[in-house]
Amino acid sequence: MRIFEDELIERIRRRIPSSAGGVLHLGIGHDAAVIRPERRDWVVTCDQFLEGVHFLADKHSPESVGYKSLVRATSDVVAMAAQPRLFLLSLVLPAERTGAWLNRMLFGMARASRLLNLRLAGGDTTRSPEKNGRIGLNLMVLGETVRGVRMGRAGAKPGDEIYVTGALGRAQLGLELLSRGGTDQQKYRKLLAPHYYPTLPLDFALWLGRNRLASAMMDISDGLSTDLARLCKSNGVGARIYADQIPAVVVPGSLRSRAFDPLTLALHGGEDYGLLFTVARRKASRIPRVFSRTRISHIGEIVRGSGVSIVTASGDSSPLTPGGWDPFGKR
Repeated sequence: MRIFEDELIERIRRRIPSSAGGVLHLGIGHDAAVIRPERRDWVVTCDQFLEGVHFLADKHSPESVGYKSLVRATSDVVAMAAQPRLFLLSLVLPAERTGAWLNRMLFGMARASRLLNLRLAGGDTTRSPEKNGRIGLNLMVLGETVRGVRMGRAGAKPGDEIYVTGALGRAQLGLELLSRGGTDQQKYRKLLAPHYYPTLPLDFALWLGRNRLASAMMDISDGLSTDLARLCKSNGVGARIYADQIPAVVVPGSLRSRAFDPLTLALHGGEDYGLLFTVARRKASRIPRVFSRTRISHIGEIVRGSGVSIVTASGDSSPLTPGGWDPFGKR
């Protein structure tokens, strides 16, 4: 099937919200986008989503690839307590993926863009250099926040309380089910959904930012054990968390015999895209247990020193070694 780049770009433009308006003065159809921000701070991030690394074309539907690629890129903007506004998309596609596969991928991405109120501002397309080449998506997301609101990983101090949103390990459970093969996808549809179609606690993140409650914040993309260690390193502090306070995924009894341990999934599983944040003790009473549909859990406190320790229900404490996702680690 022969396709011209202009035709491909026009298909993308038709399917994903991209009309100029608001802060977007010029978008698709020009050499570059023109943005006219008002007196706001802009938050910018970029993210890769590569076949064979982040998804498998024979196991992940095109709709889930489009949806998840945009959500995971936007998660970093949300973790900065910023309102997502615009995104740019660069695509590398083999020729055989420019037909039905591309249309379905754009459908999933359009779904995510509407949920997050994001507008496509531009990007780039190119053909994979080899037959049956791999698919690559690169996304840049731009968000805005009130000038003066400073959010990021730095700012946590000894004595601050540690919180997370959502149930941890849900996406990893779905990935494990998918990876092991032979899984009845219809039977476990609800367990697979958080892996295919994650959600973001956007409203709660914006609320934290407006009220200046979090001393430090980041998203949980690579697993709690890994991301909490990063937050601690950014602040030159340590952390103590409690195993019985971690909101672990609920694993059905029929799967427990297959070595799906809820706590292990919660500690080391990635791609939940919830928030990990700290709050000064004097402000902790203002953090709700539930915000809209977002569950918020207190899991520990920042301490002097370095590293992360985990305390069992019986009071035993041991170091928590980072065991989450590392793209350059051994697999």
